[in-house]
Amino acid sequence: MRVHHAHPYNAEPPPAVLAEQVITPVDAFYVRDHAAVPAVDLGAWRLTVDGLVERELELSLADLRTGFPERTVVATLQCAGNRRAGLLGVRDIPGEDPWGPGATSTAVWSGTGLADVLTRAGLRAGAAHIAFQGCDVSMEVSPPQPYGGSVPLAKAVAPEVLLAWEMNGEPLPPVHGAPLRVVVPGWIGARSVKWLTRITALAEPSGNYYQAIAYRMLPAVPGPDPDGIPLGPVPLNSAILRPGDGDRLAPGPTEVAGYAYTGGGRAVARVEVSLDGGTTWQRADLGSPAGPWAWRHWRATARLPAGETTIAVRAWDDAAATQPESPRSVWNPKGYANTSWHRVTVTCRE
Repeated sequence: MRVHHAHPYNAEPPPAVLAEQVITPVDAFYVRDHAAVPAVDLGAWRLTVDGLVERELELSLADLRTGFPERTVVATLQCAGNRRAGLLGVRDIPGEDPWGPGATSTAVWSGTGLADVLTRAGLRAGAAHIAFQGCDVSMEVSPPQPYGGSVPLAKAVAPEVLLAWEMNGEPLPPVHGAPLRVVVPGWIGARSVKWLTRITALAEPSGNYYQAIAYRMLPAVPGPDPDGIPLGPVPLNSAILRPGDGDRLAPGPTEVAGYAYTGGGRAVARVEVSLDGGTTWQRADLGSPAGPWAWRHWRATARLPAGETTIAVRAWDDAAATQPESPRSVWNPKGYANTSWHRVTVTCRE
């Protein structure tokens, strides 16, 4: 793992590891934390469901496992700062980690549907947002507060949203949120709150720092919109995982491989690779879909000439939207959502 911070732990796998299989091994799944991994007493742990509900609930993990139907979903999680390193090449972004293309991974998640738990609690009139709170206390905030966030009710009750206790067929590891985390497929990873202890039905979005202040798209130039746009569904993105930037290769046919992903209920429709700065494009082969909420792996055979070549990739979704060419066009003060063409430069020698 490429460790950006040891405390709190933030790390991404080498890109080539992500190219090996659609389902990311647990020990190669990226980690984004805002606080130390909490030590959870499993015997004492309870999930509280409150707010605009008819019946407040206090549920143990055994209550969740035995009292609600189990569901499984294959879902990609992606950090809002994925590929921030490309924006740092445009202009500095102080205090933010230089994530490469590996701040995204895919797993098989199992647990119970959030909708089922909310149905048991009974939502009252006026409930429009569902807030989540973990037991990890962030020292980034003054005064310190538990990590949290929220999603609109329409997303919260969608069948793909889980309260997950299992990852890739094994109990959820502590670093990934044990004993219970939310998995919100198609939305930025920040909304898939780990070490979950509380679910609250609200009339408005959560006032937690990580919902109300952080994870918002700020304008490149300060203006009349100082609060920015709250981040939710993951925008269309793609990246080259193999070969790596700076690799030295032999000229001739070379396999280029990577991923493409989009949230918001859209689907990746096409991926293209260019060797000449976007003048011409070669269509890549898309792998079989693992599910509507998972990335698509892609591969193309590129004939590389001797010398230095920059390989670029772009994806299209099923609404015919594609990615912008330049990272300059999407630079922002927090370095979120770098959706520009991903590029790697390789050198070929006989």
